[in-house]
Formats: sequence, structure tokens, C-alpha cells
Amino acid sequence: MLGFLKGDPRKKLQKTYEDKLEKALHAQRNGDLRSHGTLMEEAEEIYAEIKALDAKQ
Repeated sequence: MLGFLKGDPRKKLQKTYEDKLEKALHAQRNGDLRSHGTLMEEAEEIYAEIKALDAKQ
């Protein structure tokens, strides 16, 4: 009944994904390639979740 009050899970994942990419970019620019790699892996996992949600719809 109050479904409109629920948050959109895709929107939340998209925001998290964009934040990870931005942090990875800053890490790369600062020369911290280890953190860059870790953040990119996490971003790729989030992207896979987003694609899975899109496939369900």
C-alpha cells in the first residue's frame, strides 16, 4: 500500500557505484594503485548487482 515510500534499490546502488569510481579516481591520481585496484573491484561488483536488477525488470 505504501510502496511509494520505499527507496529504489537501483538508485542507491548507482550512487554507491559512482562514489567508488570517484574514490578510485582520486586514489589513482594520488599514486595509490593498490587502493585504486581494490576500489575498482568493489565498483565492478556493484555494477554487476545493478545489471542483475535491470535484468529482473
